Amino acid sequence: MRLLSMFLVSLLGFLNVEAQQLPTTIQLEEALSLAQKANQQIKIAQINQQIASANVKQTEALWLPQLNFSYTAMNTNNPLNAFGFKLQQANVTAADFNPALLNNPGATPNYLTQLNLQQPIINMDMLQMRKAAEQQVQISSLQTKRTEEAVKMQVTQLYLQLNFLYQALDVVKSALTTSQSIYQFTKNRFDQGLMQKSDLLNVEVQVKNTETRLNELYSNIAQTSDQLSLMMNKPQGVIYKTKTVSLDFANELVLIIPTDRADLKAMQTGLGVYDIAIKGSKMSWLPRLNAFANYQLNDRKALGFNAGSYFAGIQLSWDIMKGNQTKNKIASQTIEKAKLQEQLAARVNQEQTELQNTIRKIKDARYKYQQLETSITQADESLRILQNRYQQGLVSTNDILLAQTQLSQQKLQQAEAKLMEQAAINYHEFLTTVK
Repeated sequence: MRLLSMFLVSLLGFLNVEAQQLPTTIQLEEALSLAQKANQQIKIAQINQQIASANVKQTEALWLPQLNFSYTAMNTNNPLNAFGFKLQQANVTAADFNPALLNNPGATPNYLTQLNLQQPIINMDMLQMRKAAEQQVQISSLQTKRTEEAVKMQVTQLYLQLNFLYQALDVVKSALTTSQSIYQFTKNRFDQGLMQKSDLLNVEVQVKNTETRLNELYSNIAQTSDQLSLMMNKPQGVIYKTKTVSLDFANELVLIIPTDRADLKAMQTGLGVYDIAIKGSKMSWLPRLNAFANYQLNDRKALGFNAGSYFAGIQLSWDIMKGNQTKNKIASQTIEKAKLQEQLAARVNQEQTELQNTIRKIKDARYKYQQLETSITQADESLRILQNRYQQGLVSTNDILLAQTQLSQQKLQQAEAKLMEQAAINYHEFLTTVK
């Protein structure tokens, strides 16, 4: 009775844990929707996209004017500058031409109010920089899309894992019930002196192992639920309960990695950005045409705004030689483009290998599932027969425990095979999605 009481207390402890944390039922579609709205990986990708858009706006300086205002207080006894200050202040008199005064002007103040205007007209290299920035927005958009697809895949994998854990929980609970039934029968026979102590201890070990496995499953369910909460950006500590879900191919099994997948398309767009950058570097050899204007107010007193003057003009500038800087920059950009081309080719080859491996996993999992279907039927029948014979004293305790363990293991293996198939289908969709 003491051992039976211990088992009942242990089982009640498991049930109490489960009762304290009542699972919250969630459907796969709900989990995916919450993740798409609140997942932090997606939010970061969206922020990167906003940054790229803001960088494009910075290139509006290509044609928009730049206006600068300044107020400067100066003081000098330099003969040339002192006379220049007076000229700018429109304050020169005949006495200022006295050689003694020209050579030793003394401290001469000047308060300069200045407004500068610069207006770009033709800058072909800057135009290419704007085009490159616009392409970066497209790349960021594709990267955001791929991040959303990755989050969908990860959430689905966690949901499938959680679904498997609940299936395993049912199997282990059933095994625990069977083990306890065997223990009760063995205990009664032992009390009657019909069985040995070793038989009772073997059954007790089986029950304890099953209880330990049950506890591990509860912990794994809690851990997987926390990971799912993290993907949905929800508080930790909630235990989720899944609904039965079955994935299959939307259309047909895709055998080739699509080159218009979001991440691959982003890399292809990156190659285009290098083309634009190389073209922009070549155009830096072309002349630039820009307009400028300046308006000044000069006075010998602070906050004085008496003498006004302006100058304006158009400047044509041409960097004829820059010490091979442009030439070497183009060579570097060309090499970087070649590197990205190799990375893209390697990525496609790697993903193709992943796809073939995933297809094999799907086929292997389906075959294993079918094989285990027959094995489980046979193991279940074998256990039923052995239980009857055990009650008649015709088989040993080890035989009945071995049969019970074998049945539980095969049920768990079948659930794992289903998980492997569903997870592989989900990953196949991630590898081949182009929506």
